[in-house]
Amino acid sequence: MRRAIYPGSFDPVTNGHLDIIERGCKLFDEIIIAILVNPEKTPFFTIEERQEMLAQVLEEIEHGSCRLRVDSFEGLLVQYAVARQAHAIVRGIRAISDYEYELQMALMNRMQAADALRTAGANVVDFGAGEPDFDTPENIKRAAAEAMRAGKTKYTPTAGTRELQEAIIDFYAREFGAHYQRTEVMATSGGKQALFNAIVSLINPGDEVLIPKPYWVTFPEIVVFAGGTPVFIETEETGFLLTLEMIERAITPRTKAILLNSPCNPSGRVIPPAEFKRIMELLSDRGIYAVSDECYLRFVYPPGQVFSAAGLPAELRTQLCVAGSFSKTYAMTGWRMGYSLASAEWTRAMLMVQSHSTSNPTSIAQWAATEALRGPQESVATMLDEYTARRAWLLEALREIPGITCNEPEGAFYAFPNVRGCLRGQIKTSDEFARALLDEEQTVVTDGAGFGSEGYIRISYATSMAQLKEGVQRIRRFVERSI
Repeated sequence: MRRAIYPGSFDPVTNGHLDIIERGCKLFDEIIIAILVNPEKTPFFTIEERQEMLAQVLEEIEHGSCRLRVDSFEGLLVQYAVARQAHAIVRGIRAISDYEYELQMALMNRMQAADALRTAGANVVDFGAGEPDFDTPENIKRAAAEAMRAGKTKYTPTAGTRELQEAIIDFYAREFGAHYQRTEVMATSGGKQALFNAIVSLINPGDEVLIPKPYWVTFPEIVVFAGGTPVFIETEETGFLLTLEMIERAITPRTKAILLNSPCNPSGRVIPPAEFKRIMELLSDRGIYAVSDECYLRFVYPPGQVFSAAGLPAELRTQLCVAGSFSKTYAMTGWRMGYSLASAEWTRAMLMVQSHSTSNPTSIAQWAATEALRGPQESVATMLDEYTARRAWLLEALREIPGITCNEPEGAFYAFPNVRGCLRGQIKTSDEFARALLDEEQTVVTDGAGFGSEGYIRISYATSMAQLKEGVQRIRRFVERSI
């Protein structure tokens, strides 16, 4: 009898695990699915829960004559395999979607753990938030209230109200000298829907989409959903600053599009306008589409320049979709308002996707968004001034912590420090670093592995200066104790 061990945490069980088991059944007479018991980690699910989940799902997979059983073990895998008289240890390649799911589970688990600590009375410092700590400006809230009182609570055109479309067009003409028609503009339920519409309406099975690392976790998931193949571009050699040469090396005959994000979440890096233009010239020459996520458009720090791909010459925009958002610029994360700018043909295709999924964004939020663009802009400058001060303090403080280095982010409101110099002993990954920091110092950061960059953590400075100082002090204490 050929017996194999398939080890793992299975926390949670994913389709990727089941695929590996099914393929293993064609090679072995028996597979023992062995759950590793690691007392150093806080699991999402108990051993008993994972055993029960595995037992249930294993009944549903095709395993032929192969016998499947679930077990658990501690210690060295090799010793366990010998004790079970196994002939092989099964390993496999898992889909990127499994890791996205696990990231979301990890974030949820960390948020729940933080909430539990707060409930117990702990003073939790949270650097995980991806949203401004400012309130929506009063003029925007008043516009929403007035819209409700005026009965503007009905369906609108799928692309949004004429007033909002024209406000978007006027904003880009005023700020970037860009000229768009209403047939090239549509409102969406958040910037994420603009990205979804763009990719789903464009990508077919087998198409490759270039995604520079680090990336927002949604990028590869949308591509996979559309049947495409994410192709990642490594950028660590330049401190996560994307260049034309990196893109050129990644292009293949199957490349259909690229997802660009500047300012970038999570790194905060900003592609210089001249380099962005060179990139778009290359893409135009190769007939490759570009989706530019400009969620953090207005948050760029001197001497950086606020830049939108929408302001490029018209001949470079024929295969460009700009995805914009009100969430960060106007502290409107809960309002769920975004938009896209693209050719009339591409916009028609995106409208088809949206009309059969969510239809129009909330009418009340559209009137609020219209006021955001038409009304006073002082709130944006106020936020930027505060983020500028926090950023300067945070970067200097992080660089004084042993084992941590950090590139200077030119935009957004994140720092993305490298913590590899702190990974030693029982802490071997950035995920374990983040977990231990929460457990020991009640401080929340986001593991960089979920963004495609193991060994880094994301710190949001969309919080008060007092919280920043307290949290960095805790990180320093944690690191000095750990190394």
